Amino acid sequence: MGKIVANGIRTHFQRMPARCADARSAPTVVFIHGLGTDSLASFYLTLAAPVAAAGINMIAYDLRGHGRTDRPATGYRVGDFVDDLAALLDELDVEGPVHLVGNSFGGTVAFSYALAHPHRVASIISIEAEPATEGWGSRMSQLLRYLAHEMTKESTFADIEAKSGAHHAKLARNAADKFHTTSIVDDLPTGPLMSVPELMSIRCPVMSVLGSEGLQAGDPHLLGSVLHNCRTVIMQGQDHSVLVDAHRRVRELLIPWVLGMHSEIPWLYEAAEAAALGTAPAVLADNVA
Repeated sequence: MGKIVANGIRTHFQRMPARCADARSAPTVVFIHGLGTDSLASFYLTLAAPVAAAGINMIAYDLRGHGRTDRPATGYRVGDFVDDLAALLDELDVEGPVHLVGNSFGGTVAFSYALAHPHRVASIISIEAEPATEGWGSRMSQLLRYLAHEMTKESTFADIEAKSGAHHAKLARNAADKFHTTSIVDDLPTGPLMSVPELMSIRCPVMSVLGSEGLQAGDPHLLGSVLHNCRTVIMQGQDHSVLVDAHRRVRELLIPWVLGMHSEIPWLYEAAEAAALGTAPAVLADNVA
């Protein structure tokens, strides 16, 4: 673990080298967490060690304003998060394209990064996430303003503690402080927002992992209908908390996807692709009940 100055802010990151003969030639996965109460811990406690053990380099980091990374008062547009990631990879001397694994808002950052730096992205695994389109910006503006308002009420934190415990209530208070002391509520929905042609220009392989009861339940195949190289995995019975509640199933998709693409071993990549299409053996078939 450590901290490094990237794009002008001290950024907290965790790094695990691949457990293989030559980690320098192994693929690299970069985990990008979600907004508000989230931090790199959601990946570090679920996928980091198994991914490194499988022979994949792992990097996770706290987004600006989150976890142990600095919290500037301003600078919370999606483009700022993209610039942070680019600077972090430069500072860590990461060469070659990386596989971006983004949870919720982390996936939004991944898509915008791929648009800005197409040659630096090998693939995207998007978990309950969508790109920063105009529709996303409108929904995000409404959501953030609603949350900022609700988090002025002591009853909100009392309800969270009653339902989920003191730890989650503490995380919610921290998120509230973030919403009320920074420009994130105003900045984030402004993007920059992608047009449909810009979204279609993203050519790297994408795996979109969604819960059947998640935020995109109304039209889970919309992203796949726009992108040229996208596979959609729908995990039955899961909601927006796919990463936490079904991390083992996410791992069974992620590892063969990355290793197969890196090594060009047909059966590995095809196994992950089949899982995305719901035609794989039971161990990888996440698109079935």
